Amino acid sequence: MSETTCATAAEVGLLLANRFADAVTEGPGPVGDTCLYVTPEKIVDVVRVLRDEQRFDFLMDETCVDYPDREPRFEVIYNLYSLSTGVRVFLKVKADDSEPGVPSITPLYRAANWFEREIYDMFGVRFAGHPDLRRILLYESFKGHALRKDYDATLRQPLIGPADGPDHARRHG
Repeated sequence: MSETTCATAAEVGLLLANRFADAVTEGPGPVGDTCLYVTPEKIVDVVRVLRDEQRFDFLMDETCVDYPDREPRFEVIYNLYSLSTGVRVFLKVKADDSEPGVPSITPLYRAANWFEREIYDMFGVRFAGHPDLRRILLYESFKGHALRKDYDATLRQPLIGPADGPDHARRHG
């Protein structure tokens, strides 16, 4: 455990930027909160420092945003909160959908298990070292990843059946 816990999100940002100078840079985020870009190779180390030394004991959310015109096209976003200090920090990792993917933080926060499965299911981003990376919201034979901005919403899925029901014209034009 660290001797000192940072009192503000800005102090946490400085601590991480100094300790991981080659892997952490400031990024855009909600007003008043600290948001940092972290390289995929260092995300587990950065999250471990936050949890073990800075008492960030709550993974509020782990989500993803698709930017199809960027390379890499995805940002995995971690929303970490310290219940004891009331400080919140956002971490962002730029990612694509190739192997091996972003290292999983499931060993550090059990809640990451389902968050990462949801990201995989909806966006196709893989998490290296995840204990059970498979679909969580959609069925296994679902084609594609529904929250990608290039997902074809008119695509007929295997379990949906033919588009010839009595109300098809009313619902789908």
